[in-house]
Amino acid sequence: MDRRELLATLEALLFATDRPLRPEELQAVLEGESPESIEAALEELQGRYREPDRGLRIHRAAGGFRIATRPEFGERIRALFRQRNRYRLSPAGLEVLALIAYRQPVTAVELQQMRGSCSASLVRNLLERKLIRIAGRKPVIGRPILYATGPNFLTHFGLNTLEDLPRLEEVEEGGEADSRPTGAEGAGTA
Repeated sequence: MDRRELLATLEALLFATDRPLRPEELQAVLEGESPESIEAALEELQGRYREPDRGLRIHRAAGGFRIATRPEFGERIRALFRQRNRYRLSPAGLEVLALIAYRQPVTAVELQQMRGSCSASLVRNLLERKLIRIAGRKPVIGRPILYATGPNFLTHFGLNTLEDLPRLEEVEEGGEADSRPTGAEGAGTA
């Protein structure tokens, strides 16, 4: 591979992992590249990342190389994660959200029947975060509120559409059947 491709590949490999990559690991992936060429390319990348307009750096750690943020950005990164942690969902919240995503639209009573416990506070929390939304009312006696995924659902989970959700059977049993939301069930793809 030529030098530009080697540099780009090394950068991608370092970016894709959350731990330092040792030169021998990189060499195993980059078949045909000598340890010397890999080492030289890593040093060149390190030099490029030393430029003052870069937010990242490549550095040696634990016998390998890794991409990390530059220390001077630490406080802003910590602030971002403090903000992000406010949006963490409890296991029960994730359970309710999954039930809504796969079975939408659903009522609070249907959620309670599926879970075996009241979900009112969890539903309220998910509504506040806009992970779910009110999708109308079910045309039965009492006209209960229907819930579906909300405007922040896809973004929160890095999905493009509800079709990108794993098939329910794969989640439950590791099977291959397709039970992704369709038709009216998929109406809440916001």
